[in-house]
Amino acid sequence: MTDGYTRLLPPVVVSRWLIALAAVALSVWIEFSPALSDGYFANEWLRDRFVALRATDEAETRIAVVDIDEASLAAVGPWPWPRTRLAELLERLLGEYGARAVALDMVLPEAADAEGDLRLAKLAQYGPVVLAQAFDYGARSLPLRVGTIAGGWPAAAANAPVASGFIGNHAGLRNARQSGNIGFIPDQDGKLRHLPLLTAFDGKHYPSLALALAASGGRAADAAAPRGSALRRIPYTRQIAAYTVVRAADILAASAPPTVITGRLVLVGASALGLGDRVATPLSPSTSGVLVHASLLSTLLDEASGQAPVAWPGAWIAIAFSALVALIGVFSLPRLPAAVNMAVLGGASLLWLCAAYWICPHDSEFSTTAPLACNLFLLAVAVPFDWQMAQRRSRRLLETLRHYVAPVVVNELLRSDLEDPLAPQRLSVTTLVADMEAYTHHVESLSVEGAGQLTRDFLECLTRPVLDHRGTLDKYTGDGLVAFFGAPLAIPDHADLALDAARDIVAAVARFNLVRHKKGLSPLRVRIGIETGIAMAGDFGTAFRSIYTAVGDSVNTAARLEGVARDQPHDVIVGAGAVDAARRHRFKRIGDVALRGKERPTTIFSLDD
Repeated sequence: MTDGYTRLLPPVVVSRWLIALAAVALSVWIEFSPALSDGYFANEWLRDRFVALRATDEAETRIAVVDIDEASLAAVGPWPWPRTRLAELLERLLGEYGARAVALDMVLPEAADAEGDLRLAKLAQYGPVVLAQAFDYGARSLPLRVGTIAGGWPAAAANAPVASGFIGNHAGLRNARQSGNIGFIPDQDGKLRHLPLLTAFDGKHYPSLALALAASGGRAADAAAPRGSALRRIPYTRQIAAYTVVRAADILAASAPPTVITGRLVLVGASALGLGDRVATPLSPSTSGVLVHASLLSTLLDEASGQAPVAWPGAWIAIAFSALVALIGVFSLPRLPAAVNMAVLGGASLLWLCAAYWICPHDSEFSTTAPLACNLFLLAVAVPFDWQMAQRRSRRLLETLRHYVAPVVVNELLRSDLEDPLAPQRLSVTTLVADMEAYTHHVESLSVEGAGQLTRDFLECLTRPVLDHRGTLDKYTGDGLVAFFGAPLAIPDHADLALDAARDIVAAVARFNLVRHKKGLSPLRVRIGIETGIAMAGDFGTAFRSIYTAVGDSVNTAARLEGVARDQPHDVIVGAGAVDAARRHRFKRIGDVALRGKERPTTIFSLDD
């Protein structure tokens, strides 16, 4: 049973499938491993490139950003501004400019001028104003507790990040109708890619600034039950330039056109360098924090209006792609050269990069690099494995070739620059056909084992001289062989080499007969036919089997000359072609004989020894 399974699934095939499964398993592990979800920088780096390439500059007309920038500080006065000035800014935005709702992207933990704080409190309590508060997610020995937190929704998300502390506004603002969290959890490389839509603290869930503003402005019908994880990846679908940014000083001076504010959700924040509200994002190493909230708000509005991209199962697409590449590799790697396989894997990686680029808007959390890791594993393990298996097969075939072709010829073939040295070609070759006379008579009284041993010993006498003189063994013919000289490498003295081999064969058989004589056995006689001529020599065959051989009239003539030796006292019969081609041997003319298939008599010779 085990042998049957081994034949069905050889160890090399099993190893190849195991490597493919390991490559897919690596892709699955990268895709779903919690250990890589936050710190897999290669994945985030690649996704950042996609985000930057896909970000559009199409204007976002639903949102406006009022910026307390350097110019505003220069025109109105240094920071911190009096609370009356902040209250005036909010009143102008909601009154004269007709903003739908306003969010203040700053925390006011301490009371200041009474009039200004009272105006802010009334605006937050009765108007569409969202005040900010910042939750802390770090593990501290002494929890952060500053100011008073406000708002809070009933528990709505089981996976909401849990805060350890907070910085809230002063107690005078505790009755604010809506408060939004501006605390964030940066990734390990310091970039801000996620914001908590909801934060769990003391049994309640607190919305982010963007979510609270969307709900306050009545533009997100499902704002209280946001889609996906409570820790939301910010898609950054728009370039920074796509957002309408108005200077705070222009609002206070009423010099900004109302059309840039009317009917929009407004975020009031600060980009002035001295205020420190700048973060690193996939779009820029220094982005104003208020624009991060604007980007998340834009995404929430798209989802509420049905304009968000349709969700795709990016993780499963990535795994399916990895499995497809691994499956293709199982069949292509052992059949293609290593360089071609490397090119195929490189092409598959480029194809995945294109696919991942289009998947990113539809799945914000799948791993962009899992299939690339699969391809890299195949490149590092599968390609060398199959290259090694190909080398092993080549060595095995080479060793087999050495049994049929003289080692010196094999070595010359390996050193040659010929692209296909075994391709059929017309060559001048000398064919040697040798056979044992009266084979049946010698083996009829022997056992099967004895007959086999006699055949092997006799073929040894024939084969070694052929290979020693750079001949190519075409085939064994039971008790004889066919060999040719001058192919696959052209050899100028191939006729002389064949005659040398014939002489040594006769001598080897004579030595073998001495051994048989001592055992009281009858002697053996070898018959040899040799002829030279043009033949097609090369690798012939079909898809099922191929063989290196030579075909031509001179090959057939050599076989018939071997048959002529049956009626001659000479062991070696040489044709006229071989006599004309030889330079180192002398011959005796025997006469003319009629050979089957020849119209005219053929002159035959023997070696003059």
